[in-house]
Amino acid sequence: MIAIENIEKIYRTEEVETTALNQLSLTVKKGEFVSIMGTSGCGKSTLLNVIGLLDTVDSGSYMFDGEEVAHCSEKERAGIRKENVGFVFQNFNLIDELSVYENVELPLIYNKVPAKERKKRVGEILERVGISHRSKHFPLQLSGGQQQRVAVARALVTKPKLILADEPTGNLDSKSGNEVMELLTELHAEGATIIMVTHSSYDAKFSSRIVLMKDGIIVSEEENVNKVDVLIQ
Repeated sequence: MIAIENIEKIYRTEEVETTALNQLSLTVKKGEFVSIMGTSGCGKSTLLNVIGLLDTVDSGSYMFDGEEVAHCSEKERAGIRKENVGFVFQNFNLIDELSVYENVELPLIYNKVPAKERKKRVGEILERVGISHRSKHFPLQLSGGQQQRVAVARALVTKPKLILADEPTGNLDSKSGNEVMELLTELHAEGATIIMVTHSSYDAKFSSRIVLMKDGIIVSEEENVNKVDVLIQ
């Protein structure tokens, strides 16, 4: 699904030039669950933003599902994002003024999905993540774990090919964090392709491959032989 080769990303100001990604290469197959780890500032989130077409690169190649996307225009990248990628963020990024239902429905409105189909898909995904009983509540009326479930539902409602998760348990207590990781593991078992940035070695154990970054490059990759599996009822 993803083939990145020798990409470079440099941030520049008038006085400072910082290389965030340095001739980095990475491949991710359809159906993989990959964790990206490394110290703060090593380029993890920049890489995730590049993969999710939120950011551009200065050089290199990025093939997404067989299409070269490294140097697409913002409009082209937005179109590919909208159709193919679901995002889960550490800070949830829910809209406080919208109900749970409305937050999850929003991407479908952007995608011009008909109202009848929106209602069906939102209902199904809220049920899937176990939050349908709170559909009329607002984000601030929910616990952190519940808000992240809503964020996962919003990421999934468009049926994306790729789920990108940036520290999805970073603002959660251990119980809520574990519930979110179990949910991501279940989705992976059902065929979802997931790339997750995490500082947590425990969370990384849920993935099938662990990629370690340092100073804008990948220093190691290994299959996760100690993967934590979740029994799906």
